[in-house]
Amino acid sequence: MKRRHLLSNAASLAALAHLPGAALAQGRKDSLTLAMALEPPGLDPTAGAASAIAEITLYNLYETLTKINSDGSVSPLLAESWEVSPDLRTYTFRLRKGVKFHNGEAFNAETARFSFLRAGADKSTNKDKRTFATMEAVSAVDAHTLVIINKELDPDFLFLMGQATAIMVEPKSADTNATRPVGTGPYVLDNWVRGSSVSLKKWPEHRNAAAVKIPRASFRFISDPATQVAALMAGDIDAFPRVTPRSVAQFNGNAKFQVLVSGSRAKTILAINNKKKPLDDVRVRRAIAAAIDRKAVIQGAGDGYGAPIGSHYVPSAPGYVDTTGVNPYNPDKARALLKEAGITTPLELTITLPPPPYARQGGEVIAAMLAKVGINAKLQNVEWAQWLSGTFTQKNYDLTLISHVEPFDLGNFAKPDYYWNYQSPKFNDLYSKYKNTARAQDRTKLLGDIQRLIADDSVHAFLYQPQWVTVANKNVRGLWKDMPVFVNDLSALSWA
Repeated sequence: MKRRHLLSNAASLAALAHLPGAALAQGRKDSLTLAMALEPPGLDPTAGAASAIAEITLYNLYETLTKINSDGSVSPLLAESWEVSPDLRTYTFRLRKGVKFHNGEAFNAETARFSFLRAGADKSTNKDKRTFATMEAVSAVDAHTLVIINKELDPDFLFLMGQATAIMVEPKSADTNATRPVGTGPYVLDNWVRGSSVSLKKWPEHRNAAAVKIPRASFRFISDPATQVAALMAGDIDAFPRVTPRSVAQFNGNAKFQVLVSGSRAKTILAINNKKKPLDDVRVRRAIAAAIDRKAVIQGAGDGYGAPIGSHYVPSAPGYVDTTGVNPYNPDKARALLKEAGITTPLELTITLPPPPYARQGGEVIAAMLAKVGINAKLQNVEWAQWLSGTFTQKNYDLTLISHVEPFDLGNFAKPDYYWNYQSPKFNDLYSKYKNTARAQDRTKLLGDIQRLIADDSVHAFLYQPQWVTVANKNVRGLWKDMPVFVNDLSALSWA
C-alpha cells in the first residue's frame, strides 16, 4: 500500500502557523471558526456542483423558500406558508414581506420567479437544472404570492426548494455571486483569502439579526488529517463538521471536545463511465463490483463509519430495499465475468481520486482488491477543480471514488448527459412513473424497482453510506446531529 501523505505533528503545527489569524479561537466568544476539508471553487451554488459551496453559503449568505432541518423535515423560510393542489402539481407560496437583499433591493415574487427561470434556462449550469426546467409555469400573482405549476409530480419538491440550488438571487448581482455574493441571509461576505479561509460577518439589516448569536464566523480549509487534529487540539478551530474519521479517536473521552456521529443520505460509490469500453459491458461492471469487499472499504476509506449499500439509496431513507446481495463480494465470480466478457487480463483502468481522505484512502484499498481479479487500476490523484472540470464536466475518466451527498438524486440516472453516461429507457420509464404517481404506497413500490434496476445494471460499484463525524469545542451549541444536506447554519449556533 502506498505511503499516505500525512504531516508529522510538528509539521502540522508549522503549517498552521501560516494560516491567517491562528490565535486561540476559544477565547473569542463573539466569533466562531469552523473548518472544512475542501475549499469551494466559488460562492454561487447555482453555478457549480461542489457541495462545499453550500456548506458556506446556504442559510448564511443566501436563503430559499423552504428550509431543511437536521431531521430532514421542511419548514418555512422566505415562504411563510404554502398550499399544494390535490394533484400535487401546483404550489402556491405566500412570501415573507419586508425582506431585502444585501444590496438593498426588495425580495418579492418577481425576484423568486427570476431565480427559478434562470435556474432552468438553457444556459443554466445549475446542477439541479432539470428540477427548474420542468416547471411548466412560474407566476408572480402579486408581490408576495408565487405560483409554480410543475409538468411532473415531485413528492420531494418542497425539500428541493430548500436546497442550495434553489436560492433566491437578486437579478443585478446574479452574474457575480461567485465572488461577490448577494443574498437575503443573516451574513455577508467579509473576506476570502484564496487557499486559506472565508470570513463572514453578521448583516445588521437582516430581519432576525437580533437573534444571531455569532457576529463573525470564518471557515478554514484544511484537507490534511494530521493538520485537522493539530488545529482542533490547539484551539485554532472551534468546530470541524465532517472531520476525517481517522482523527476521531484522539477526541473521544477528551472533556474539552464534543464528538457527534451523524447519519447521512450520502452514497459513496466507485462511479463507472458507462460509455467507455469495456465498461459499457454490464459484465465488466459487475466484475468490478464483485471484486470489492464493501466492509473492507468502509474500514479503509471511512475508518469504520458507514453501512454497506448495493444501490444508489441508503438504509435510513424511506422506501429503502436491501440490494447488497445483488452484486456481493465474490472474487471468483469477478474473474469469471471478465473471462465471459472476453477481457484479456490484466485490464488496465484508471481510478481518478479527488482530494478528500475517504477517496485517497479508499482508492488504495479498492486498487488492491481489483488487482486480485486481474484489473490493474492506476490511481490518479487530482485536485477538486480538476475533478469538476475533467471528470464531472468533460467525463474524462474510467472510474472515480466519490460521495454523492444529495438526499434525492436518483433523477441523475435519467440525465443522458450526466457524468457517468448511463442511459436506460427502462430506468427513465420507471423514474417517470415514480415522479408522476400520487399514491405514496405505489411510489414506494416503484422506488424499490428503481433501486433493484440500478443494482442489476451495476451502474456503479455501490460501496457505503458514510456517517459524518463532527468534532467541536464542548461549549459550541446548535450543531446539527444528523445531516440530510451539508449545511453549517451559523444563525443556529452559539456559545454556552
